[in-house]
Amino acid sequence: MARENAFIVFQPAGRRGVVPRGITIIEASRRIGVDIEALCGESQVCGKCKVRIESGRYDKFGIDSGPGHVSAWQESESKYITAEERAAGYRLGCVARVAGDLLVYVPETSRAGKQVVSKAARAIAIDLNPAVRVYTAKIAPADLDHPTGAAERLREALSAQCGLKGDLAIDLMALRILPAELRKGQGTLAVYIWMDREIIGVTGGEGLPGLGLAVDIGTTTIAGYLCDLATGKVLYTASLMNPQVKYGEDVISRISYHLNHEEGLRRMSRDLVAGINRLIDDALAGAGNAGGRALFREDIVDMAVCCNTAMHHILLQLDPTDLGSMPFAPVARQGLDLKARDLGIAIHPAANLYILPNIAGFVGADNVGVMIAEAPYASDTMELIIDIGTNGELVLGNARGVVVSSCATGPALEGAQIEFGMRAAPGAIERVRVDPETHEVDYKVVGRNPWRSFSPPEEMGVKGICGSGVLDTVGELYKAGVVKKDGAFNKAVQSPRLRENPDTGIREFVLAWAAEASIERDVVITQKDIRQIQLAKAAVYTGCKLMMRRLGVTMPDKVKIAGAFGTHLDRTLALVAGLFPDCPLEAIESVGNAAGDGCRLALLDRRKRKEAERAARRVEYMELTLETDFQEQLLDALAFPHQKDPFPHLAGVVPDEILRQP
Repeated sequence: MARENAFIVFQPAGRRGVVPRGITIIEASRRIGVDIEALCGESQVCGKCKVRIESGRYDKFGIDSGPGHVSAWQESESKYITAEERAAGYRLGCVARVAGDLLVYVPETSRAGKQVVSKAARAIAIDLNPAVRVYTAKIAPADLDHPTGAAERLREALSAQCGLKGDLAIDLMALRILPAELRKGQGTLAVYIWMDREIIGVTGGEGLPGLGLAVDIGTTTIAGYLCDLATGKVLYTASLMNPQVKYGEDVISRISYHLNHEEGLRRMSRDLVAGINRLIDDALAGAGNAGGRALFREDIVDMAVCCNTAMHHILLQLDPTDLGSMPFAPVARQGLDLKARDLGIAIHPAANLYILPNIAGFVGADNVGVMIAEAPYASDTMELIIDIGTNGELVLGNARGVVVSSCATGPALEGAQIEFGMRAAPGAIERVRVDPETHEVDYKVVGRNPWRSFSPPEEMGVKGICGSGVLDTVGELYKAGVVKKDGAFNKAVQSPRLRENPDTGIREFVLAWAAEASIERDVVITQKDIRQIQLAKAAVYTGCKLMMRRLGVTMPDKVKIAGAFGTHLDRTLALVAGLFPDCPLEAIESVGNAAGDGCRLALLDRRKRKEAERAARRVEYMELTLETDFQEQLLDALAFPHQKDPFPHLAGVVPDEILRQP
């Protein structure tokens, strides 16, 4: 083995391989295919990537491993690794670099679990008018008197028999198979035509209706909706984690990875395309099993994509550098029509791919998808739409005008930057209730239906807490008086669950005791965690309030929460926490994956593509940080539910003495 390489083994997965010396353990795990949490994108601010360097001779692998085979300890690691853990060989995977052969143990808390993705398709009204239609035509044979080519005779037949224009373009892939398909169909062809202007496919005989795929690419998750273009029916919904999460949880981490790695952009794009192709296979297999017939990649003849601006740039390998600094200018704002094959996406070889337009640096095509799905610009009522993901995108308006903005929620509402935070994977606490008298906790975990109160403790298998559980916890602790208006734990409260951590000195509240957890530790929410949630919810609230001020609105008529987070959100506790301004509880509704719904509309109704372009250009983009009182408004919004703004609709929900505390 060359001196510049090292052999590394990851346990308990057992994955192993040769990697260059000098790279971080996180980078080594990516190259070998081991998923280690790296929520902060190697910025050394989350501490989720703790691994243990094993010491000794391992004959099974023919290597010696030990702490001397990694780079020297860095003081920054002591923030997340205790003295006892350091003595046991623990290091941060984003800090420790490979200096020799290694056996690395990845503890359960550092393993990236399979996230439960909530991206189900809603039943929405769609006027079916797809970009790709199938026409059947009888093609005249060639003869000596009229020695025209097959393509010309095809165009003539489509013009005469189907009323299509005679100058239709034809894709090279369709042209190559045209003679063979003509012979196969004995002159009868099923012709797949895109936007009434390009022949993308021909099949001898009658042919079958084509399939379409709408793909919503989020920073954390990807969802695909496989549709029958003839009926508009969703045949199957497939979803997976965005493979790029290993480069960091948020878009800034992805941009930083591009800036710090020569092949970073290409690698992230390649991973994303590979993920989309896996999604396609999953969708085809799922739909085929349900429908009783085999479906193939070539059956997908059209595709629509929505994503935030950073994912848009990474997918297309457009330099995202300018998205990371003012004025956050994208390379392209308009919608794009591309060939799927040019991106390496494995569907019909001539299929086109439409990407919805962007609005601004951090208000992307996914937000446009939300708008065409919910159509606030056609409503008489004032609608506030909040799409909370790794980045928060806000829409406010009605038929008289619409303003949009983006707020830096950070990944806290998705479980990152939280001591025991994790994605919505099995073992994550997703629902929480706190008894206001005893402070006892009841909770539900992802992947298990019974709540804690109906289960033996050892069966709970708690590993951490995801975003919806964190917001529930904060709201419940505030209602119970355990957390004060300013976010601090109430020192007057006496409870065995409320304590000071002896190692960190930080106050914390126990959600699940070690006997209920699979990680052999108490699962807690700390004072620091609450501060992170305060920052995230204050960003959303401030954005909503400043947009309302811009439009002269005192209270929205409707509040719509979009995205997977909104699907699991407890609307009452969200209002208690002050995630958005006061409104009647009945005005708050979840609209599911509205971005995906909008993308599906663009796939199945070509007119929605024009509507998307109009919407993206006509809305007013508001850069929140340029408002003169932005910081002041943000500070006031840190309080639960707010420092100054009244919340009359919480009367009877939160005790008066708590709601009115100074």
